[in-house]
Order: sequence, then C-alpha cells, then structure tokens
Amino acid sequence: MMQSLAVVRTGLEGSQTKMDVISNNLANINTAGFKKQRPIFTDLLYQNATQPGAFTSQATNYPSGLQLGTGANVVATEPIVTQGSLEQTGNALDLAINGQGYFQVLLPTGQIAYTRDGSFQISAQGQLVTANGNTVQPAITIPRGATSVTVGSDGTVSVQIQGQANPSQLGIIQLANFVNPAGLQNLGGNLAIQTQASGAPIVGSPTQNGLGSVAQGYLEGSNVSVVDEMIDMIATQRAYELNTQAAKGVDQMLTYLTQAAS
Repeated sequence: MMQSLAVVRTGLEGSQTKMDVISNNLANINTAGFKKQRPIFTDLLYQNATQPGAFTSQATNYPSGLQLGTGANVVATEPIVTQGSLEQTGNALDLAINGQGYFQVLLPTGQIAYTRDGSFQISAQGQLVTANGNTVQPAITIPRGATSVTVGSDGTVSVQIQGQANPSQLGIIQLANFVNPAGLQNLGGNLAIQTQASGAPIVGSPTQNGLGSVAQGYLEGSNVSVVDEMIDMIATQRAYELNTQAAKGVDQMLTYLTQAAS
C-alpha cells in the first residue's frame, strides 16, 4: 500500500510541475519573442517481480513477466521554437526576425547572450541597446543629428544625417543560430546563453545560410496559444484530481486493513 502512495505522489508532483509550466506560458503571452515550453515526462524504474522471458519450464517462457512501475517524473521542459506572429509597431528601432536566428547582446559580464526580442532603444552614447541596457552586437552607434534610421531585411543599418544628401551606412546587425536552439539556457529578461546542448553559435548576416530576415517596425509576439494552454490546464487539473482520488482509495484500503486486523 505504501508503494501505491509513493507512485501517486509522483503523479501529483508531475501534474503540479506541468501546471507551473502552463502558468509561466500564460504569464508570458505578451512577452516579445517568448517561446512556450512543455514538460517531458518519463516513467520511473520498474520492479521486476518476474523477468520477461524467464523460463517457466525447460520448454516455456514467461511471455510478458510481472513488472511494477514506480511512477512518473518530469525530466525536462522543452521550448517550442516555432515562429511567433509579427506585430507591427511603427517604431523604427523595433526589429523582428522572420525565420531562424537570434539577436546578439553583450552582458555586463562580457558574455554574449541571445534574444528574439528586438525592442531596441538608443543609449546615452548613441548605441543600440536592449530595454535593460545591454549593447547589441556587433555594436551599432547612431550619430548625433541622425533624422532617421533604416534597417534593411539583410540587417544593414543606415541613417540619414541632417544636411547630407545621401544616407550613411553604419554596419550590419548579425544574427546567430544554433544546431539545437532548444538547448539554450534561459536567463530571464528575454535572454538566453549557449550551453553544451545548444552547440556553438553560427553567426552570419540575415537572409544568408538559413538565417531569417529582419523586419523593421515589427516585433515578434509570443507563440503561446491561449486556447491550447487552457485545454492543457483543464487536462492537468483532471489528472491531479484523479491522483488525489487514487490516494484516497489507498487510504481507505489501509483503513479497512487496520480495522480488520484489530
């Protein structure tokens, strides 16, 4: 009986973890560039009371055996890296990636982080930065007197300087991609860093080598679907309720055994 309660506990913990993931997805439904996550479950070790294939006689074997499971476990949360919808903002410094790739930003520690959130601003030094002040890499500096900023689909940044007839090119916003983007480690603040699982970044110009294009005046919305999350939430609630009912059933059986033995 105690084994049954231990198995039920793993089911309750798994349902709680899934609800935590769903809650985080819904909380970030308005977060630019956010990628929804899903928990991945696996079954735990089995107790082999009878080994499948063991001999029952010299000529016969157990066709399936007796294997008792010990529950379930959440081993990972996998991000779903599908494209979010592009939402027009009209802001010249808002950039969205249409396709694969990540913007590169420099953290105060000197480490490079990656983001799909292109809601950039200009710092006091004229550099293109994130909302948290992290500098976009390669660094782009907007000169004083610039009347307009234009970013092409290939990442080329140019400005129109007051008093000059022709625009001035400042540089190219490069993108980075990974063999396994799901292996990136989220830091919060719409940032992630590379890990052994993600592999090394593959850096290049937008529209080249499989990288997406840059859309100026747009932001990529979250890829969270409210309908899907609500369906998952209801199913998770039902699974939690069923596990609690199983726990009550085991408790009633233990009570019956106690009363019968006394």
